[in-house]
Amino acid sequence: MAKPVKLPSGKIRYAGRTFPAYNKPIKSDRKNKKMMVLAKSGDQIKLIHFGDSRYGHNYSPEARRSFKARHAANIKKGRMSAAYWADKELWAGKGGSVKRPS
Repeated sequence: MAKPVKLPSGKIRYAGRTFPAYNKPIKSDRKNKKMMVLAKSGDQIKLIHFGDSRYGHNYSPEARRSFKARHAANIKKGRMSAAYWADKELWAGKGGSVKRPS
């Protein structure tokens, strides 16, 4: 497994990608994923891709409630789960994507 390298600019290089910092989501380079984050919890480091780019997120209060109920157990796992980051970045607050599921 690749080890993270702290660059002079303060950014982190990991697995051939540059991240602004730990636990700061950026646009994903993986097909069909919206975001990625270099998650760190204690000494554990994990690259997580989350959010399906083919679907809208946070397009209605009902969809937001459904997502949070459906993924509650995984959201509770904390920073090392994709559901946590999707909840925090894609499903938080009011409004969002106008793209609706097919």
